[in-house]
Amino acid sequence: MKTDRDYMQLALNLAASALGKTNPNPVVGAVLVKNGVIVGSGLHRKAGEPHAEVHAFNMAGEHAEGATLYVTLEPCSHYGKTPPCANLVVKSKVARVVVATRDPNPEVAGRGIRLIEEAGIKVEVGVLEEEALKLNERFIHNMLTSRPFVLSKFAMTLDGKIATQNGHSQWITGEDARSHVHEIRNDVDAILVGIGTVLADNPKLTTRLQKGEGKNPIRVILDSNLRVPLESNIANTNDAKTIIVTSTIYEDTDKVATLKDQGVSFIFVQKTELGLDLEQMLGELYKQGITDILVEGGGEVNASFLRAGLIDKYLVYIAPKVLGGKNSKTPFLGQDPQSMEEAVELQFDSFKQFGQDLFVVAYPIKG
Repeated sequence: MKTDRDYMQLALNLAASALGKTNPNPVVGAVLVKNGVIVGSGLHRKAGEPHAEVHAFNMAGEHAEGATLYVTLEPCSHYGKTPPCANLVVKSKVARVVVATRDPNPEVAGRGIRLIEEAGIKVEVGVLEEEALKLNERFIHNMLTSRPFVLSKFAMTLDGKIATQNGHSQWITGEDARSHVHEIRNDVDAILVGIGTVLADNPKLTTRLQKGEGKNPIRVILDSNLRVPLESNIANTNDAKTIIVTSTIYEDTDKVATLKDQGVSFIFVQKTELGLDLEQMLGELYKQGITDILVEGGGEVNASFLRAGLIDKYLVYIAPKVLGGKNSKTPFLGQDPQSMEEAVELQFDSFKQFGQDLFVVAYPIKG
């Protein structure tokens, strides 16, 4: 006999299938169960389209009355592009609602649940809540900080090297790991590198999937001294939109005007002692609808995000190779710490193998 956890897991699986497609909205799954039989199910497929509960109720029809609704996120209680789902739940006359987690938006959290309870429907909250929170970590972060969720991705050898002393890095990992990177790119709104990567590799920063072309994320380039070549691949905006982040001192220059004519966009921020103001940049990117960003920069770019405390998740590929060399490049450069107490503590979340390479996911431990 299936339990609440079993049905909620089904709802979570439905929600997960839309990861990367619903931004800026959360991913949500819903399952309707009556007398041990699933009579309806649905997911939020894309921003602006009907929510998960709508699809589930449309499938169930009259069988929704007296059923139990399992939903991965508190039903919404406000009018947006679609009507409030909480009202739909009340109208459906379900007997019970099981919610994985409340809406993280402090302005609306709990309102949908209260509306349903006031209609005399029993509501239970917290079934597989940890899994639901992780599934919508990007959305929750957006709601609480008004900034994009920052993922730091890098590949390194077993001894922690990302390139030789002259910058040669192709290829550290095997083909399976590199294919997985393109799957991640397909799920994010933007990808960020520093000007050093552009000058060294002239990358396109596009998505190449084995099945289909995939979605090309917006390309964000950190270029404090506006060194980007006019003929570089990222300056060709036919493949993907490009945003160059640079100092305010270049705002009215001829080079900026030329790049704008090529379709490149700009964000001008202040310079700090540590370089460009990354918090200001993230705030501006969020205003432009970017909800998550994959940082694929070199050691200096990674270090600037690390020092600013702006990395929300680490995606690390470890190859079974030892490079050696005191001048070989490492994932995080910057100033040398003087003691281990300065280390950023992480919590390992998961491990997976792609070919011969190990993939590690970790989160910073925030006090």
